[in-house]
Amino acid sequence: MPVEKLSEEERESWLKALHEWSMASDRDAIERTFKFKDFSEAWAFMARVALLAEKHDHHPEWSNVYNTVEIALTTHDADGLSHRDVKLAKAINGL
Repeated sequence: MPVEKLSEEERESWLKALHEWSMASDRDAIERTFKFKDFSEAWAFMARVALLAEKHDHHPEWSNVYNTVEIALTTHDADGLSHRDVKLAKAINGL
C-alpha cells in the first residue's frame, strides 16, 4: 500500500503538536536536535530510538557528535512527510 504525503493543513497541525520539531529548511522533512549531559547519555538515547524505529518499521536519519543527536524524519516511499514520521516523532518525544 502506498504511503501518502501529509497535506499542508496536516503539516501545520502536526508541527504545532510536535514540540521542538521543525521543518527542515532544505527538504520535506522534520528535524530536532537533542542535547545530553555526555556521550554516554546520547548513545543510550540513540539505542532507545533504534528500538522504537524497529517497532515502527520506520528509521530516522541521524547524526551524533559527543552529547548532541540530530534526527531528521521523512518518508522516502512518499517522497516527503507522512503520518509515519509523525508517529515516530511522537514516540521519540515520549522517551
